[in-house]
Amino acid sequence: MMNDPCVEHFINYLEGEKNASEHTIGNYVIDIRQFCEITWGNNVQPPYKWKEADRFAARKFLVFFQKLEMAPTTTARKLSALRSFYKFLLREEYVELNPFSGLNLPKKGNYLPQILSVHEVGKLLDAPVNFDETQTAENPKQKLWREYMVARDSAILEMLYSTGMRINELVKLPEESIDLLSGVARVRGKGKKERLCPLGSPASRSLMKNLELRENVWLLEGKRDVRSPVFLNKNGGPITARSVERMMKKYVLFCGLNAELTPHSLRHSFATHLLDAGADLRSVQELLGHASLSTTQIYTHVSVERLKEVYQLAHPRA
Repeated sequence: MMNDPCVEHFINYLEGEKNASEHTIGNYVIDIRQFCEITWGNNVQPPYKWKEADRFAARKFLVFFQKLEMAPTTTARKLSALRSFYKFLLREEYVELNPFSGLNLPKKGNYLPQILSVHEVGKLLDAPVNFDETQTAENPKQKLWREYMVARDSAILEMLYSTGMRINELVKLPEESIDLLSGVARVRGKGKKERLCPLGSPASRSLMKNLELRENVWLLEGKRDVRSPVFLNKNGGPITARSVERMMKKYVLFCGLNAELTPHSLRHSFATHLLDAGADLRSVQELLGHASLSTTQIYTHVSVERLKEVYQLAHPRA
């Protein structure tokens, strides 16, 4: 990646010592590449002169994204990535100083995640079946695929809401990690940490139907994917996170819900609804796979905001 010995050494460190996921490493590489382009231009080829980057280069990197009016959370993540990279270079004696050390991160502001009400979740989970009823009849092959697609989409949405798992965790979930008898899924999250996610009864039923009809897709394609992905695309291979996002967007618009809702909104809704029903914060932290309790605490703020809304509507002297 990037053909730079320092970057390659850093990636090996992330894989071997930090046990970082492929997604995390990919983000580090993107951020480091952007820093190189902003600092030395597109025409400079690796290996890069990391020692030459000073505090002005770090400030230039920060200002570049601020001018683009990028979200403070994204800018802060990019600065943290470069700070970690230079901290590693300093430790390995590739450089003599860390230009990102002491550079203040942009304030993130009071961000509250986008969530659905329990009623809205119900509408969304029913959407695949209701949407299919609006479609016209097709030839037998297309009809068989459509039957599977309804089962698959229902199972995906049910799984996202029932378990609170991330979209990348869902699409990479192997069949052997699902125990329908016990009603649990073994999920590998960030940092390759595993956790058990309980499956609700509707999610288990939808998942079982998805697995049964999946065989029909393989028969249509005349092949079977050796990796046995749980959710298939039209070619019989594993569905991608991007396809899941497009699928949910279709159903969100069909239901007349907020167009900005994403699969991650179901994760936010999962956590908020648990806390609203009296679940303790530690349990929700475990279910979400958060390393820090402070990350989970944002959902307590969401619940408080909802309580305020109810108060404003219901109290005679609000």
